[in-house]
Amino acid sequence: MSEKTEKTERFDRLSVFKTYKLYVGGKFPRSESGRVYEVTDSKGNWLANVPLSSRKDARDAVVAARKAFGGWSGATAYNRGQILYRIAEMLEGRREQYVREVADAEGLSKSKAGAVVDAAIDRWVWYAGWTDKIAQVVGGGNPVAGPFFNLSSPEPTGVVAVLAPQDSSFLGLVSVVAPVIATGNTAIVIASEKSPLPALSLGEVLATSDLPGGVVNVLSGRTAEIAPPLAAHQDVNAIDLAGADDVLAKELEIAAADNLKRVLRPQPVDDWTTTPGLDRMTAFLETKTVWHPTGSLGASGSSY
Repeated sequence: MSEKTEKTERFDRLSVFKTYKLYVGGKFPRSESGRVYEVTDSKGNWLANVPLSSRKDARDAVVAARKAFGGWSGATAYNRGQILYRIAEMLEGRREQYVREVADAEGLSKSKAGAVVDAAIDRWVWYAGWTDKIAQVVGGGNPVAGPFFNLSSPEPTGVVAVLAPQDSSFLGLVSVVAPVIATGNTAIVIASEKSPLPALSLGEVLATSDLPGGVVNVLSGRTAEIAPPLAAHQDVNAIDLAGADDVLAKELEIAAADNLKRVLRPQPVDDWTTTPGLDRMTAFLETKTVWHPTGSLGASGSSY
C-alpha cells in the first residue's frame, strides 16, 4: 500500500476590517457625499475609514429626530428607563470591543480602558434609574396665595444637537447622550472628530436594543462643518456644546440665538470621571405649570 502525503499550504489570512457607517433614523447610511476620512490610534496607526458627514446628513438626522420625538417623549418614564437599562445590558455584552476601541482612541492600557468602559456602562445605568424620578425632584405642587392650586411638571425640550467631547471617546460620550434621552428628548450626536469609533459602534447597540429609530442619531466627520447647520436649524431646540472649542462655541451660540435655542455651554474643565449631577438632565427640560381653581370657582383649569 502506497503512502500518500498530503501537503497543506498555509496562507497569511487577510484581516476583515470593519466598515463604520452613520446611524440615522434607525438605519446605517453612508454619508450622502460619499466622503470618508482616516481615523488613527493615539500613535498614528491607521484604524478605519469613517464617513465624513455633510450638511445634508445633518438635515436628515434632524428630520429623523423630530419624527421620533412624539413617540419617545410620550412614552412612560418607566418604559424609557427599561429601554435605557437594556442598552446598558448590551453594552456590557460588548465590553471587550469597547475596551479595545477606547484603548486605541485614548492611548490607554487594557486595564485602564476597561475601567473607563465599566464607568461608562455604570453611568448609563445611573441615568436609566433617573427616568421616573426626575419629575419628582424638579416638579411638584406650588404654594399659591388665592383660591387656586397649581402643579409644575417637567417636559422634554425637543430635538437636541450634542457635540460629543473630543477627549473622552466613550465615558464622555455616554455622559452627554444618556441624560438627553433619559428625559424624553431626541438627539443628533456629532461624534468626537479624532475618536469617533466608540460612538459609531454605539449606534449598532442602539439599533439592536428596544430604542426606537431616530431617538439617537450619530454623525461622524468635521465638527466645524456639521455643527453650524445644526445650530442654525429651525427645528433643533437645543444644543450641547461639550465638544466645541472656544471659537466654535461662540460661533454656534450666535447661530443658535436665531430661534432662541437652549444652549449648554462647555465647562472650563469637564471631568467625566466625577459622579454626575442632575444638571445635564434639567438643562433640556421645560416646566409646565397647570393652574386649577378651588372652592366654588368651578372645575375648569388653565395652564401655561
